[in-house]
Amino acid sequence: MTKINKYSEVSSLWLDYKNGLKFYILKKVKDEETANDLSHEVLMKIYNSCCSGSEIMNVRSWMFQIAHNTTIDYLKKENKFIHEVPEMFEKDENNSYKEVEDLLKPLIELLPEKYAIPLQLSDIEELKQAEVSTKLNLSLTATKSRIQRARKLLKEKIIECSILELDEKGNLLSLEIKQSCEPLQKHLSKKK
Repeated sequence: MTKINKYSEVSSLWLDYKNGLKFYILKKVKDEETANDLSHEVLMKIYNSCCSGSEIMNVRSWMFQIAHNTTIDYLKKENKFIHEVPEMFEKDENNSYKEVEDLLKPLIELLPEKYAIPLQLSDIEELKQAEVSTKLNLSLTATKSRIQRARKLLKEKIIECSILELDEKGNLLSLEIKQSCEPLQKHLSKKK
């Protein structure tokens, strides 16, 4: 968790994320000048929340949430908002879901092999359960049972190894790996 206590910290964060935030906004509004204006508005909102004492679980997700809300407010005001809610974070480098996706393989590897392999084949490699059954020489019932059990175990591992921040609709805002989860900490340190 982070507390932003100084305006200089906001400036530093802004320099790190301003291009990604502007690109995100530009993808939604499709106008460079509007994207610049909205980026400035996002910066002002970030400055206004400085020194509030609030703890922020994931600074990057928090900043992109502000950009998302600012963009949606603009689109609604301009009657350009389509009644479908746009995906909060599309699959790009600023996506909390991408963080989870990157951690799924090492989390699956923490499961017992008899559950990990069917889950890997079914949910990661996207084989049909009947194909998984044939490949592993298991009955279809046993395969389905193992995949279902593996999903439950994987969910438990995610809860055990991470701190998830969700919005009011249950959408993922941020993910932080607990220091106590040594296998994932090792995986993350290898990526650096």
